[in-house]
Amino acid sequence: MYFAHSSKDDGKGDWQPLAEHLSEVAALAAQFGAPWRGDRAARVAGLLHDLGKYHPDFQRRLEGSCIRVDHSIAGAALILDLAGPRDRGMAELIAYAVAGHHAGLPDRIGDNSSLKQRLLDADPSCLDPVWRTELALNVRDLAPTVSYQRKEAAEFGLSFLGRMIFSCLVDADFKNTEAYYNRIEGRTADRDWPTLRDVLAALSERLDSELVQKAALGSDTPVNRLRQRVLTNVRGEANEAPGLFTLTVPTGGGKTLTSLAFALDHARAHAMRRIIYAIPFTSVIDQTAGIFRDLFGDDIVLEHHSAIDEEKVRNLSSRDKLHLAMEDWAAPVVVTTTVQLFESLFSARPSRCRKLHNIAESVIVLDEAQTLPRHLLLPIMRAIEELAANYGCTVVLCTATQPALGARKGFPGLPLDGRELAPDPAGLARELRRTRLDFAGPMDNVALVDAMSLERQALVIVNSRAHALDLYRDAHAAGLEGVLHLTTRQYAVHRREILDDVRARLENDRPCRLIATSLVEAGVDVDFPRVFRAEAGLDQIAQAAGRCNREGRRDPDASVVTVFEAVGDLVPSEIKGLIGDFSRIRDKHADLFSPAAIQDYFEEVFWRVGDGLDGKKLLREFKIDPNGTYFQYRTVGEKFRVIESGLLPVIVPGDEAAQRAVADLGNAAIPSGKLARQLQGYIVQVPPKARALLMANGHVTLMAEDIRGDQFAVLQAPHLYTKETGLIWEDGSLLGDDQTFI
Repeated sequence: MYFAHSSKDDGKGDWQPLAEHLSEVAALAAQFGAPWRGDRAARVAGLLHDLGKYHPDFQRRLEGSCIRVDHSIAGAALILDLAGPRDRGMAELIAYAVAGHHAGLPDRIGDNSSLKQRLLDADPSCLDPVWRTELALNVRDLAPTVSYQRKEAAEFGLSFLGRMIFSCLVDADFKNTEAYYNRIEGRTADRDWPTLRDVLAALSERLDSELVQKAALGSDTPVNRLRQRVLTNVRGEANEAPGLFTLTVPTGGGKTLTSLAFALDHARAHAMRRIIYAIPFTSVIDQTAGIFRDLFGDDIVLEHHSAIDEEKVRNLSSRDKLHLAMEDWAAPVVVTTTVQLFESLFSARPSRCRKLHNIAESVIVLDEAQTLPRHLLLPIMRAIEELAANYGCTVVLCTATQPALGARKGFPGLPLDGRELAPDPAGLARELRRTRLDFAGPMDNVALVDAMSLERQALVIVNSRAHALDLYRDAHAAGLEGVLHLTTRQYAVHRREILDDVRARLENDRPCRLIATSLVEAGVDVDFPRVFRAEAGLDQIAQAAGRCNREGRRDPDASVVTVFEAVGDLVPSEIKGLIGDFSRIRDKHADLFSPAAIQDYFEEVFWRVGDGLDGKKLLREFKIDPNGTYFQYRTVGEKFRVIESGLLPVIVPGDEAAQRAVADLGNAAIPSGKLARQLQGYIVQVPPKARALLMANGHVTLMAEDIRGDQFAVLQAPHLYTKETGLIWEDGSLLGDDQTFI
């Protein structure tokens, strides 16, 4: 008898038989691959993934021997030996998945961890041939039906297929192993989520009721009438064939609930399995997830994001329902970040790839699509195209400033022609014009404070945290009433409280002069009569304008958005490039917020960036030649980073809830994942050099490092943080040190 997993029973009475494990993993993997016809390949991967455990040395290892056995490579070598010429390509994809099911998808060539090097050491003939009678192995006709118009698309598409087979395998392997140990240890895993198809009717009814209520309570304004017209039109498109769509609605046009309504209607029309809402900013995700939970309940909506990387935290023993759902995205509605979605789609790690097969047949809404990272735009577009073309997904690019991702001469974009959901975006932009754009030229802090002093309520948006802090201090020193500061120096809980204060001041006509960074521009529902915006890209300026006269209650010509050159502020190089792009199209359009102007602007941006749209040359790492596949999965997984800032988290225990969670870090019985989620609202991201110096001076300490790892860096100097300014890391006098930070 050969075994897959062992227990403390020396008599082996409850050890898991290897043939049973392989057969059950194969069946589950095939089930996961069935929606996109990858069941046969996934089944073979499941049967072969632990084939190396038929080696007598591995069985001795289970019995306590220290023998090292690479049990993952034998099945990879065997599938390559057994597959005929017609199935050779699929055999290679299965080999990547089998070889990487523990350590992660390997590169084809490279160091000793590469597939090529490991295959040189593999010898399936050392296995007990009993596997041939115990396993029902069929390695013929493995390929699902896929078609590609270009060789480049085929190369990336097959690499993507390999990743999806890998996802089916590792999720099935994890779950079968989990079920075995739960059984012998008397535990249960709460993975009980309803399917979207079973609850769709109820969810649609709840949303319809909410929309009727909002319409009844809303005033009869042009903006509200337009929102209703957009909603009606977009829902009317739900029966269109699944695939790629754009939803282009000016800021304040009700995109969130409109896109959700479309997703529900479309899922119902086409029996989709899941709704995934991806948001670029963690500052917004809590708000959107809260809206969805209020509508549908906690048993429907999974919110998956964390400012602490839970995969790096030690002692991840949490098996609560939410933690389990983050592993495989089994919930019917998932609200996540763009970072989480796309870094998972390009990852090589089993823990991140487990959920990928559950993305198939989903409605994916990419909110604020203009924020897709430009240095990764080409790989991201290829992934979006694959999901729609071969995995039954619908992807909605949702934004007020559509980023010109359609295919055209000289630009390998997406097939978006005729796929706009909104009625006449150009007409909507004209109807929803609520502001007048003004260009003021250079303005220093003195000029900005003077300008704010003339406005009872005004929003000023600048390009850096340092400038926002300096301007806030200058405005406060000048004695301006109602001066507020909003920045990622503040942790999320405080930012929400500040925004609540802002909205109350605006509603009650109290003085409100808000100085903010660009985080206020996307998805933050505020309505100022006057906005000042430091020079930036046209999309950012349009988003800033969406915070001015948002509800259309004021005269558009009196609702001025002033664009100024920030004197004395060091403009980031990326912003400088976008300012230049905007300047080249500025005089070509009478209405700079029209879809035509936005299209022209993004075409200018993409022309300038050029090859930088695949800045890390990731697509070159997926090639096919006469010798087979050259897929560098691990290299790509390491290079694909949506956010390149390298900022590090500092936890600020600013209230009783945070203080309790920090105190619990020393309790090894409380799972790290649970504490990470409790503390994510109290995190400030700081430059690495700043955090290192804070730690060197004793102002920040790694808490419970012996049981939690290096992820919980906690502020020990309360005087460095206030709600008004956030965390200060540059001021040597405050730090009690003569060093300042870069």
